[in-house]
Amino acid sequence: MLLATILGSSMAFLDGTVVNLALPALQQTFRTNMSGVQWVVEAYALTLASLLLVGGSMGDRYGRKKIYVYGILLFAISSIACGVAVNIPWLIGARAIQGIGAALLVPGSLALITATFPESERGRAIGTWSGFSAVTAALGPVAGGWLIQHFSWRWVFFLNIPFALAVLALCVKIPEARNEDATGSLDWLGALLTTVGLGSITYALIEWPSGASHLLLGAIAVLGAIALASLGYLEEHTPAPMLPFALFQSRNFTGANLLTFFVYAPLGALLFFTPLDLIQIQHYSTTQAGAAFSPFIVTMLLLSRWAGRLVERFGSRLPLTVGPLLTSVGFAMFALAPQEGHYWRSFLPAVLVMSLGMTVTVAPLTTTVMNAVPKSNAGVASGINNAVSRLASLLAVAAFGALLVTVFVHALHDRLASLSLPPEMLAEIQANHLQLAAMKVPDDRAMHAITQSFVHAYRTVLWVASGSLLLASCFGWLVVTPGKSKARPGE
Repeated sequence: MLLATILGSSMAFLDGTVVNLALPALQQTFRTNMSGVQWVVEAYALTLASLLLVGGSMGDRYGRKKIYVYGILLFAISSIACGVAVNIPWLIGARAIQGIGAALLVPGSLALITATFPESERGRAIGTWSGFSAVTAALGPVAGGWLIQHFSWRWVFFLNIPFALAVLALCVKIPEARNEDATGSLDWLGALLTTVGLGSITYALIEWPSGASHLLLGAIAVLGAIALASLGYLEEHTPAPMLPFALFQSRNFTGANLLTFFVYAPLGALLFFTPLDLIQIQHYSTTQAGAAFSPFIVTMLLLSRWAGRLVERFGSRLPLTVGPLLTSVGFAMFALAPQEGHYWRSFLPAVLVMSLGMTVTVAPLTTTVMNAVPKSNAGVASGINNAVSRLASLLAVAAFGALLVTVFVHALHDRLASLSLPPEMLAEIQANHLQLAAMKVPDDRAMHAITQSFVHAYRTVLWVASGSLLLASCFGWLVVTPGKSKARPGE
């Protein structure tokens, strides 16, 4: 059973890493700017984050195995559609459908574990799930990078098909599990408000640096805020909410979800922007860029099961304070690392520290969330926690992307001002500045200015991300209760 949940969830996790390696190739194939490749990532993240809670509720109500299998099927079909895309709008649409499939399968994987294993064994099971899922998600970029380098970016999506077939075969023997007390209709209006709210805010953030009307974008962002405020009102008054506020009466549940947001936002930014830096600035091949996080494989594989027992031994507070703090140090090391292409002395130390911090954080964080609620709410609790992590990544790519583009444009303007470039070249750079480091101009001085401006903007993002993780460490100490985590009544 563990193998089926690991392989299935890994399909969704792979899209958080492997697709990012294809972004430079997508820019070249479709001649798109930063906004276009952001939407390739964000369309998937938007539908996933918006529908995760509905997916968890559907599993509780109609059967976690059944909804999990439906998610696998939809994910596989939409992966094929992504692989045969002929333009950016097609690819973005297929990615949005792929996110719907992921919203069905992601909460189901963890809910099946929670429903099957007793609390005394759950921490180890979740640790194993976290570790091997992370290993698969880390191995995927190596294989994906090799496929991009030697064949095509399209194989990044076709890579999901053998995973899907294996999961469907393994699911035959998994027993069905559902919440027999679940009644009422699903909260589709809540899902719609979530999609409109997050979609509007994401659109405003991504398009803000593009030169579009800031008044219009501000109005769109306000629309998104109104939709999310309406969601809050709806969830308090609907008889079958997808976001039951009663769960947040648990201090550990609330604290762990806050911490999840401030941990996964910087991780989402790192996974999105680092491949651009490695491939376009430091001239790594896609295979090398995909293998850059390989130490993460070994760290998670060796230590995740141990990390899953930390909550049993020490309670939640200690690992959820130390883990984000170590990860923050790792991000600071990324920001300080020289951009010289020497992996062993620049990138490796940072990824080792970051990997240790994430290992100490991930399994205890997930265990804390699941132990804070009754087993009958396992699906919706898993959906909430996954939605928070995906929401963090969704907003991080948009917000950090706006920060990166803004810093890049200002830095490039200052550097170009000191050069005596022909007016026509300056006009060309201005027209293509949203391509960032993908821009190509014949003047070496201009290319150096573009490169240095991107590095400056990338490091700015990393410093802000490190601060987010430091804030997460403070949440771990101040909000999560001391002592060993116990499940809420109803277990």
